[in-house]
Amino acid sequence: MQLKFAKRMENIKASEIRELLKLTQRPEIISFAGGLPAAELFPVEEMIHISKEVIEKHGSKALQYGPTEGYQPLREAIARRMEKVNVHMTANDVLVTSGSQQGLDFAAKIFINPGDVIIVEKPSYLGAINAFKAYEPKFIDIELEDDGMNMEELEEILKNTENVKYIYVIPDFQNPSGKTWSTEKRKKLVELANKYDIVIVEDNPYGELRFEGEILPAIKHYDTEGRVVFFGTFSKIFCPGLRLGWVAASPEILNKFILVKQGADLQSSTISQIEVATFLENYNIEEHIEKIKETYLRRRNLMLKVMDEEFPEGVKFTRPQGGLFTWVELPDYINTRDLAVKALEKHVAFVPGGSFFANGGNEHCMRLNYSAMSDELIVEGMKRLAQVIKEAMK
Repeated sequence: MQLKFAKRMENIKASEIRELLKLTQRPEIISFAGGLPAAELFPVEEMIHISKEVIEKHGSKALQYGPTEGYQPLREAIARRMEKVNVHMTANDVLVTSGSQQGLDFAAKIFINPGDVIIVEKPSYLGAINAFKAYEPKFIDIELEDDGMNMEELEEILKNTENVKYIYVIPDFQNPSGKTWSTEKRKKLVELANKYDIVIVEDNPYGELRFEGEILPAIKHYDTEGRVVFFGTFSKIFCPGLRLGWVAASPEILNKFILVKQGADLQSSTISQIEVATFLENYNIEEHIEKIKETYLRRRNLMLKVMDEEFPEGVKFTRPQGGLFTWVELPDYINTRDLAVKALEKHVAFVPGGSFFANGGNEHCMRLNYSAMSDELIVEGMKRLAQVIKEAMK
């Protein structure tokens, strides 16, 4: 039998992260590969009570279809939460999605024709790159400096490139680098987008997980023309298994997302939406987030301490002020895909960095996650990884 798949399937590859996560299910593996939250912090007991309450009080509604836009009380709660990043909106500006990953897929479906241009950070989130690739764009990646994208390089590209549809950025504790954009570059990005009439797609899964300093205003805070599309999620501050995120956008853009969602899955899970809305009403999610931040801060500090002590000279890594990741750069002659195989032999996993570059290259980098492993496993795993690096650098 000769199956005739669509041409776009040639652009869709298995996610390197998801494939690695299959390996990390083995109990002996110390994994710094996934972007997994700390499972022991999930509010299991509270959700037992919430689930019972939702079925008892809202059983018929919770098990029924709901509106595409989402459960109204949850949309209202999301609009209130957006105040944390200095964005003022109402529930009418919010669409509930099945995780923010769904929003990424929808963005490309809405804006991209084959051959259109997406501008991304260099490096950028592998899951977004993979989602966008299905729609056959061209990628232009702009160097990510310590305080955000290089604005001079960006303007030069915007000035000289046709069919740029949007700029995709992760301004807070970026995945994979852990870097955070300055307020100056956030403002400048909006200024350039206005000047060249470009949409900005702002992905913000980690912004509330700040360990040091104050939460910065979202790029959407500076949006004066309704061209910033904001993606948020409950996956990193609550429970990823519920698969709930949101899109916040101007009416003209949000309506397109609603139409696309109707064709994709009709709506996000009704019962999950009511459960999250009920949790937000009955419990203090800010206290829950503080517990997450305390744990991640300790684990970040521990990981960086061991890396400082054990990693050989010539290895560079970021020191994020929040989020889930640090980014490691090895000497150019080291290929981290090969290194990942050696590390797995010592039962340690990480994500090679090359996949985070939309146009390839940069195989000497890696992403490490510090949120999911215990303190003891972080120490042991980093020591094993340091040994693998040292052997490769001999």
